Amino acid sequence: MQLFVMPGACSLAPHIVAREAEVPFELLIVDRKTRQAGGRAFADVNPKGYVPALEIEPGKVLTENAAILQFLADSAPDKQLAPAAGTFERLRLQEWLHFVGTEVHKAFSPLFDPTLPADAKAWAAGRITKRVEWLNTELADRPFLTGDRFTVADAYLFVVLSWSKFVKVDLSPYPNVLAFLARVAERPAVQAALKAEGLA
Repeated sequence: MQLFVMPGACSLAPHIVAREAEVPFELLIVDRKTRQAGGRAFADVNPKGYVPALEIEPGKVLTENAAILQFLADSAPDKQLAPAAGTFERLRLQEWLHFVGTEVHKAFSPLFDPTLPADAKAWAAGRITKRVEWLNTELADRPFLTGDRFTVADAYLFVVLSWSKFVKVDLSPYPNVLAFLARVAERPAVQAALKAEGLA
């Protein structure tokens, strides 16, 4: 398998999960300027033009975090990175993945746009704050999103919330969220992924 990433992008989440799952994979870093990776044009791998992309075998490419994360978890069921397919617990995990992807991840996107007016950025930051405030309550009585066990949803949330320091979103009022981020950051797979992407 080949996993296509850009350092610090949301593709860090499946990178972390691939290491947690201990599945064999080749990490290919997409150059931001040339849009090349492994001697190939990234557009030939994923015509959408953005990471992550997981080439499971030649010509068989999976995109979108929620899909890739679940595929990686199911590739190593003994690691219990996702509940079994067909269970209510799996639906709950999918609920979390969609929340992180649509309500948190996408709320950060405008803050990285240098052309966006200040009032639009303030609106986006307020949206993030509202979601983080709710997350802080949810994480008050458990270490991870679905309970006591780390899952793929935690990897995704960790990556997205880590962007807060780059766009000046203050997380200090949310101690449970900060404790969650610290717990996830300590995991060996997270440290290895950060180092491999030059982010440690």
